Amino acid sequence: MHRHKCPLFSLKMLGGGQPIIVLNQNTKRESGRKVQLQNINAGKMIADVIRTCLGPRSMLKMLMDPMGGVVMTNDGNAILREITVQHPAAKHMIEIARTQDEEVGDGTSSVVILAGEMLAVAEQYLEQNMHPLIIIIQAYRQALDHALEALKDTLSVPIDINDDTQMTEVIKSCIGTKFLGQYGDLACGMALRAVRTVATTDESGRREIDVKKWARIEKIPGGAIEESCVLDGIMINKDVTHAKMSRKVENPRIILLDCPLEYKKGESQTSVEMTAETDFTRLLQIEEEHVKELCADILAPATRRGHHREKA
Repeated sequence: MHRHKCPLFSLKMLGGGQPIIVLNQNTKRESGRKVQLQNINAGKMIADVIRTCLGPRSMLKMLMDPMGGVVMTNDGNAILREITVQHPAAKHMIEIARTQDEEVGDGTSSVVILAGEMLAVAEQYLEQNMHPLIIIIQAYRQALDHALEALKDTLSVPIDINDDTQMTEVIKSCIGTKFLGQYGDLACGMALRAVRTVATTDESGRREIDVKKWARIEKIPGGAIEESCVLDGIMINKDVTHAKMSRKVENPRIILLDCPLEYKKGESQTSVEMTAETDFTRLLQIEEEHVKELCADILAPATRRGHHREKA
C-alpha cells in the first residue's frame, strides 16, 4: 500500500509495460505498515466523532452550515456531510454513511462506529505481522457469512407488512433516538401512510417504494407539529399573489400547462411610437386582454375550445 502526500504526480508506461511514477520533488512517499496504521487511526477518528450520537441517550451535535446557520442533530449522515476531510481513509468512512443512508435510510451512525471498531480490532493483528488480505480480510468475510446465517435462521422475525401494529414497532426503532421520538406515534403513522401512498406494484408482482422520487416533506412556518398530515396528492406551496384569489376551492378543475400564460414577446427588437398620453395605458391593456383571452379559452367548454383552434 502506497500513499503520496502530494497530488502532483503522473504515471507513464515504458515499452515493456512497467510504470514509471513521476512525482513532485517535494513529494514524500510512504508505504507499508505506517500507512496502514494511519488509515486505521483516520477511520477510528471519524467513528469517534459520532460515537456519542448513538443510542437512546445520544447527544446532539451543533453544526454550522456554509451559509452561517446553526443546526443541531444527532443523525450520523447529516453530521458527516458537514465534515471536510482530506485523508482518503476518512473519506471512505464518510462514503459508508452516505451509502447506508441511500440504501437503507437508517443506521448511519451504527455502520460507521462498527467499521471503526473493525479497524481497531484489526490493528493488533497487523502488529503481529499477519497478512491483511489473506488472513485478516478473509476472517472478516467468514464472520460476515456466519452473521448472515444467524440473521436469516435465528434472529430474524417475519413481519406482516399489512399489520399496522408490527409496522409501527419497526418504525419506532428507527426514530426512537431522534429528536422526533417524542412525537413517535404521530411520526410513525405519517411515515406508514406516506410509504403506502407511494408504493407501486409492477406486472411481475414486485413492489417498489421510491420515497425520494414520489414523496416530499414540505415545511410551512407556523402552527404545531401535531397539525402535520399526509396529503394523498400534490402540494404546491405558493404565496397568494392577489387579494381576490380564493383561499379554498372545492372540486376544482386542474390543468397542467407546459407554457406560460403571457403574451408572446417579439423575437427581435420592437419599436412602438406613442403620440398620446393614453397610448402606454392602452398598450398594457392590450397585453392584459390577451392573457384574459387565453384564460377564457382554457375555461371554455371543449366544443368552444375546438372552435377557437379551428378559427385560429
